[in-house]
This record gives sequence, C-alpha cells and structure tokens, in this order.
Amino acid sequence: MHPTLTHLALHVPDLDACVAFYADFCGMRVIHERAGKGSRIVWMAEPGQEHRFILVIMPGGQSRQLAENDYSHFGFAVASRTQVDALAARAHRAGCLIWPPRDEPYPVGYYCGLRDPAGNYVEFSYGQPLGPGSEHMAIP
Repeated sequence: MHPTLTHLALHVPDLDACVAFYADFCGMRVIHERAGKGSRIVWMAEPGQEHRFILVIMPGGQSRQLAENDYSHFGFAVASRTQVDALAARAHRAGCLIWPPRDEPYPVGYYCGLRDPAGNYVEFSYGQPLGPGSEHMAIP
C-alpha cells in the first residue's frame, strides 16, 4: 500500500476565528474536538469526507505574512464560475479577498483567493481537473 494523505495540521493564532472561517467559507464542519496544546484541538472536514481528509487546527501559531503574489494555498473546487464570483464577493465584503476572480489556461481554470484569519491563502476554483466531477477530465 502506498501512503495516503489524510490530514493537514496547522497551529493558528486564533483558533475560533479559523474554525468559523473554514465553516463559513469552505463548508467544513467540526467532526472532533478535544483538549490539548494548552487549549483545544479541532478536526474539521467537508461533509462526507470525514474518513478521507481532515484539517486539524491547533492554537499557538503565528500569523503568516504572505505576499500577494505568493501562491502557497489550500485549494477548494466549486461547481461553477458563479460560485467563485459569489465567494469572492462575500470575501470582499469581509475584507479577506486577496485574488479577485481570474481566468487562467487549463488546468488552472477560474479562481479567486481568500486569506484565512491565520494568514493562509485559500483558493476556490472551477474548471480544474481536480475535485468532484473531474473524473471525466484528462490531465495532459
């Protein structure tokens, strides 16, 4: 058996703000919570993906200060360009939009970028050969 990526663990400066961001913008939900690291540790997952991939969020991290042209990010696929636009509009109102919606050649597609409360960048894309519905797309 080959290794399987199951989780990403992050220390963040404001645990509650990050939990709220990933619930609100990414549709993730808390699936496990326990005491630890001086406060609590939270596991979050997309509905139906609880056994495939989770985000572990722990207190005690430093805020990341990424440049606007730093493309380090977490990527989420959405079902349409309209969803990308709607997320970008909500993020703009919330003051966390970093990359307005833009089109890039295949395989990048249409995307926008947000900054989470810890300073991490989060991309929402449509048209990439990744995520739900991409099984029929080829990666050249």
